[in-house]
Amino acid sequence: MEILLSVTVFVALGAAFVFVNLLAGSLARPKAPNLEKGATYECGEPTFGSSWVQFDLRFYIVALVFLIFDVEVALFYPWAVAYGNAASLAVKLGMTTGALRSAALVDMLFFFGVLLVGFAYLWRFGYLDWVRSAATTSLKVSHRPGLDLSQEARKDEAA
Repeated sequence: MEILLSVTVFVALGAAFVFVNLLAGSLARPKAPNLEKGATYECGEPTFGSSWVQFDLRFYIVALVFLIFDVEVALFYPWAVAYGNAASLAVKLGMTTGALRSAALVDMLFFFGVLLVGFAYLWRFGYLDWVRSAATTSLKVSHRPGLDLSQEARKDEAA
């Protein structure tokens, strides 16, 4: 119960700190609205056109790949700590240290292997290339006899 009280007090003080700062900022800042302040800021460039544009999926894929490999690294740390403390953990579980370490190593190699398969898939289909070629991209088209997509892509690149 003491831990729950500590967490509750910590969250309440954190939320109070945020709201007090927001309130102080709203009272202290000048209120002088104009049209230029309300404009969207695009890296120092004036905006033009509609903001409803087709978002390039390469940004999404890069962010997703980063997130996957970032989580993988975050999962390696607790595994390494447990692997290092295998002697004391093996005693608690009634196993030998070697058996526990070998099981942990097999588990981590399986996890890493799944990630490598995903990485190989991304590499094979060109999702890691910033400028993608149609020859390496899996296109969803109906099969037409006599149509070779790799040859068609080479014709486009030559033109």
